[in-house]
Amino acid sequence: MVRNPIKNGLNILLALMVSACTTLGPDFEPSQTAQLPSAWSDAETEQSTLTTANWWEQFNDPTLNNLVSMAAQQNLDIEAAGLRILQARAILGIADGLRYPQLQSVSGNLARAYANESSFNNAALSFDAAWEMDVWGKYARGIESAQASYYTSVASYNDILVTITSEVARNYINYRTFQERMLLSQRNIEIQERVVNITRVQFESGNVTELDVQQAQNQLFTTKAALPGLNIAMLQAKNALAVLLGTLPETIEPLLQDELEQTLAQYEQRFKSSGSKVPISEQEDGSIVPQPPSISNSVDASLVMRRPDLQVAELQAHAQSAQIGVAEAALYPSFSLFGSIGINSSVPAGSSFSFNDSLTLVAGPAFSWNIFQYGRVKNNIRFEDARFQETLTNYNKKVLQAVQEVTNALEAYELYQQQKALRLKSVNASVRAFNISLTQYENGQISFERLLNSVEKMTRSEDSYAQIKGNVANQVVALYKSLGGGWQINTGKAFLSPDQAEQMKQRTDWSDQLEPENVIVPSLSLRTGTVTPPNPEEQP
Repeated sequence: MVRNPIKNGLNILLALMVSACTTLGPDFEPSQTAQLPSAWSDAETEQSTLTTANWWEQFNDPTLNNLVSMAAQQNLDIEAAGLRILQARAILGIADGLRYPQLQSVSGNLARAYANESSFNNAALSFDAAWEMDVWGKYARGIESAQASYYTSVASYNDILVTITSEVARNYINYRTFQERMLLSQRNIEIQERVVNITRVQFESGNVTELDVQQAQNQLFTTKAALPGLNIAMLQAKNALAVLLGTLPETIEPLLQDELEQTLAQYEQRFKSSGSKVPISEQEDGSIVPQPPSISNSVDASLVMRRPDLQVAELQAHAQSAQIGVAEAALYPSFSLFGSIGINSSVPAGSSFSFNDSLTLVAGPAFSWNIFQYGRVKNNIRFEDARFQETLTNYNKKVLQAVQEVTNALEAYELYQQQKALRLKSVNASVRAFNISLTQYENGQISFERLLNSVEKMTRSEDSYAQIKGNVANQVVALYKSLGGGWQINTGKAFLSPDQAEQMKQRTDWSDQLEPENVIVPSLSLRTGTVTPPNPEEQP
């Protein structure tokens, strides 16, 4: 034993590692309970996916479908989220590399030394390696944390998709709503101009006073004054769509005109050549505002628990849970193997180097133990544990917020539907009243005030009805967003464009990580925190 200290030391160290190897820290368990309303159902996951995957298609609007598809591929927030997946994958690769010898270096030097009146040349070359063995699972927990963070980046990518999809639909609905309100105002301006002309003829004939003419003009100019505001709001919605699509407003203008000609033709049928109107119920297909699908007031609880933002919160808790084990490993000694092989030669200046007897070899085990720092180490463990508990609290808060959003969307949808039905009746009654009052005024049966009143009420009723149609459609969008629908649109597609991949390849050696098959959005297994990678053999 005295003659072989290195060999015996290694044997003792290996025996110690075999007997003591363990993984410190808690094993993360996904949350199994959540505070959900008892009235919510628990349908099968597969059925739920079919319900919300491409929910915008239920509006039967080709332009909306096209805009959503373009945003999924072009939106800059989504592109940034895809790049964060690459970042998380690289960090996971760093954590995985710590399982192997952490120090591997080649060093050397060539120097001239002067001593008194003599000078010497010195040359050295060495290879050094050191490996801290993962006796307590510090590096295993680090890999677990990095892997959970990688999965978090995938869930975050899906969450951004949900938000962008709903924002595209919301702004498109707003654009169409303001467009319909503008068209209604323009048509009502035509009617009010006719009323002004009729009143002016009556005034010139001496049948009415100038007061009637001024009142008619006041109403006309008031309606005209509302047009710029509606136009501003419509332009703002269009500009918001341009940002969501990652392009300029002028490029999406043609997209918003697609499929609109036929709708406008149907819309015009609401106006008769005589200047009177027909009830909306007779020409409902002429609506410019997208008509939302009918939705049930029952909620599938599994849909809510599949929301990407809830997965983000749960995976963040998983990543933080592993950090407790990393911190606990500092309580115990670390064991390492180290080795160095090299040559070192010094010769008088002018002489040739000779390395025959300058070879050195050093190898053996080592350990270190922070025995006088337990207060710092334990407080660090407590810090990580408190952060973990905070992530669990944040997850529970996210669940309650999800319940709130779904409940608000459902209840608002029901109330908006009731309001829409009443507004429709109001519009039809006001249209009927206008048609009657216009005929009676022309025949001298009623005063001008009654005609003016009927025109004003009809204008307000039609504008309110257009607004409530937009509210109903937007509430359907809010419901699907609250259920977390829409993230599936990019699953199986590339999260990095070919142009971006080429730029990055020219700057940095990415090996094959930026090849098309390796930049596919992973399929995240919801509620379990596992990811199916695009390439089963890929090692991030």
